[in-house]
Amino acid sequence: MIIDTTKVQDINSFSGLESFKEVYGILWILVPILILVLGITLSVLAIVWLEREISAGVQQRIGPEYAGPFGILQALADGTKLLFKENLIPSRGDIRLFSIGPSLSVISILISYSVIPFGYNFVLSDFNIGVFLWIAISSIAPIGLLMSGYGSNNKYSFLGGLRAAAQSISYEIPLTLCVLSISLLSNSLSTVDIVDAQSKYGFWGWNLWRQPMGFIVFLISSLAECERLPFDLPEAEEELVAGYQTEYSGIRFGLFYVASYLNLFISSLFVTVLYLGGSNISIPYIFVSEFFEINKTYGVFGTTSDLFITLAKSYFFLFVSIITRWSLPRLRMDQLLNLGWKFLLPISVGNLLLTTSSQLFSL
Repeated sequence: MIIDTTKVQDINSFSGLESFKEVYGILWILVPILILVLGITLSVLAIVWLEREISAGVQQRIGPEYAGPFGILQALADGTKLLFKENLIPSRGDIRLFSIGPSLSVISILISYSVIPFGYNFVLSDFNIGVFLWIAISSIAPIGLLMSGYGSNNKYSFLGGLRAAAQSISYEIPLTLCVLSISLLSNSLSTVDIVDAQSKYGFWGWNLWRQPMGFIVFLISSLAECERLPFDLPEAEEELVAGYQTEYSGIRFGLFYVASYLNLFISSLFVTVLYLGGSNISIPYIFVSEFFEINKTYGVFGTTSDLFITLAKSYFFLFVSIITRWSLPRLRMDQLLNLGWKFLLPISVGNLLLTTSSQLFSL
């Protein structure tokens, strides 16, 4: 039997080309994900620096100033310090739950960034149920907190985990009803379609003007979901017992703070997408409408300007949440639950009924 070496070489080269295409396809999928994760990480560092500077200004004191220019590297220095600190594990705790809890909280929030439209055709995954995918995935984070409290073998940590779960459930329902109202107005559950529906009518087409009560309920519920003051009872860091994270140290302790800031940032982004038109600038159309038509192109300038507009709106609400933290006192647990169940839930249900009625009458 005679083997044609030329055909064998052709087959080998073809198979090598196919494997190269497969590797290239995998890398092409991973590159946007890595860019998104890198951008989110830098945003978290910026948020930590902003919170320290703003809080220092509110309290009339000097903020971070030695780690890098204007102290911008202070958050990176703190993260590096936590990375090299010893990770202590309770002797009689559940090691698996104790270790998985912080990671589950971070990963569940990171996945939610995949449905955020940062600009025109600039979204990682445009799902038909994007907003409810965010709600479903973000609901996994309290499970991680409950696992952390239970795995610590500490009654105070366990009570902190239970309070975190109770708080999340109380405010998840009004938040979901507000999102459902926005979906009815836009006739879609896709975040991209919701932004496009608002851009049709310019500045006055923002859902902020069509859903003012829903906007207020969503903003309060998102602050409670992020466990920010005045809703930080599960992890009151000024207290002697810090809730579900009492037994944590090192990088596991740092993951809880990363999850908190990731959740705060994603909440601000969703406020922008659902109520402020996303990357739609709208206001300057009155003055320079022809110039901003460039945003509708697929060029680098259009993508960059859309990204800048989205982040500018989001950082405005980050500023509001930071000011709120240093302006309002903490609520008691009964006040916190009463606010969620007795006030925000009826208001969100009424808002949904009014939205549904208006959509039916408009048919």
